[in-house]
Amino acid sequence: MTEMERNMESETSITYEYGRNLYINLTNQCPNSCDFCLRNNSSGSLYAKNLWYREKEPAKEEIWEELQKKDLNSYNEIVFCGYGEPACRWDDMMWLCDRIKEHGSHFIRINTNGLANLITGRRAALELDGRVDAVSVSLNASTPEGYDAVCHSKFGLEAFSEILKFTGTAVLNVPHVRMTVVSTMPQKEIEACKRVCERIGADFHVREYISK
Repeated sequence: MTEMERNMESETSITYEYGRNLYINLTNQCPNSCDFCLRNNSSGSLYAKNLWYREKEPAKEEIWEELQKKDLNSYNEIVFCGYGEPACRWDDMMWLCDRIKEHGSHFIRINTNGLANLITGRRAALELDGRVDAVSVSLNASTPEGYDAVCHSKFGLEAFSEILKFTGTAVLNVPHVRMTVVSTMPQKEIEACKRVCERIGADFHVREYISK
């Protein structure tokens, strides 16, 4: 049996730890197919043996039950970030944020592609107020055409402008908002992305590309 097959046979991780943070693997769904995504190159992950849900994804109640087994006070951040786009289960994520906040002033971060408005059909970032402390949005291009070429979103050229709308609204409703790009991008494009980010009012971060 190959490493890939062994990983796929192992129990799927609903949560996993990295550093002082607890990560929630909410879904495997994603409207994008980014060139640099580990989903395209690996069956495992960097920090958990298996993040793929083979049959069905856990209900929000199952995820909350798993979280209740943890000492949430021991983590710096609770982060929605798995092998898919958490906004694909937006309502479940908001429900979980409410449960988490009801049990303490825990710092909640969402790592997202910023396409929640298109996924939900509403101004999703307005719903983050009071629920989420930080949002990290993957930008990865400075133009609609560049984004489509790299991220291959099912929403096509419309995706880029909607990411900017979502992030701009999040800046007004969430204490900490940043946009990120991958370090393997050309420096000229990184600088162009930084200018896009600055116009919106979000912080800018270059994340190191990690391959497995």
